[in-house]
Amino acid sequence: MRDQTGEDRSRLVAARQAVVRDFVRRHFGLRGTLRLHRAALGADLLRAPANVVLAPVFLMTRLLAMLAMALRLHRLADFLLARQVLLETQVARRVAAEVQGLLDDLQARGLGVAASPQAVSRAVQDYAGVRSAVSEMTTTLLVLVSGYAVFHSATPGILSLAGPIATLRAEAEAIAGFPLGQGLGRMYYAAFPVTLPPWQVVLTGVALAMLASLVTTFAGVLADPVQRATGTHRRRLMRLLDRLDRTEGAGQGLAREHLAARLGDVSDLALSLWRALRG
Repeated sequence: MRDQTGEDRSRLVAARQAVVRDFVRRHFGLRGTLRLHRAALGADLLRAPANVVLAPVFLMTRLLAMLAMALRLHRLADFLLARQVLLETQVARRVAAEVQGLLDDLQARGLGVAASPQAVSRAVQDYAGVRSAVSEMTTTLLVLVSGYAVFHSATPGILSLAGPIATLRAEAEAIAGFPLGQGLGRMYYAAFPVTLPPWQVVLTGVALAMLASLVTTFAGVLADPVQRATGTHRRRLMRLLDRLDRTEGAGQGLAREHLAARLGDVSDLALSLWRALRG
């Protein structure tokens, strides 16, 4: 690949783009993503919540691996990169199989990559992980929009949403049971807000976390067609191919989607602490 002229490289990229565009159309359009998500109806409903908990651990191992590479501790970096932190879901396995099939198809057409099979396998798994991170980002966006629509405030995650929802539910119950009628109940509790015990907020947060995990499992049904329409899937796959052509360091980076997904968690925690400190 390194001996190619600029013209040869351009023809290679153009040929790959045609194959990738057809692949994205078949697998990440609405029909394609619905076929992928059939595999989620099963154990994935349990794996998804576990992966939400394990995601910060995954991010930490990748950041430590990048630091090890910067310090030229290659054996430590390889050890960290080989750790399978996240549970492999059936949907992720299907995505990885389809992407591997794409790479095999390109190889058969004479459009294959220069990386070793080990680097290719790692990159394919990373791609499936990136897609899962996008599903988490989609869930975060849905939570944020819901918070603005209902409470007119930022709710970037479950922590910041649990308190308002628990309060809303408690106020509705208190108003419904007010002895002088619901009209006077609304006036009374507007002046004297309901005081919630901490366990109610925690219980609401647990219920919301379970619901968010379920949404994350199927968030790709929304995210995939949008990413297909905007060309995101195509560009991500083309970057994958370009990275695998540069065999040194292929698959060793940290995708920005993982950082963006964890940024939502950090924002949620920071906003919740800020509101708690303000009372």
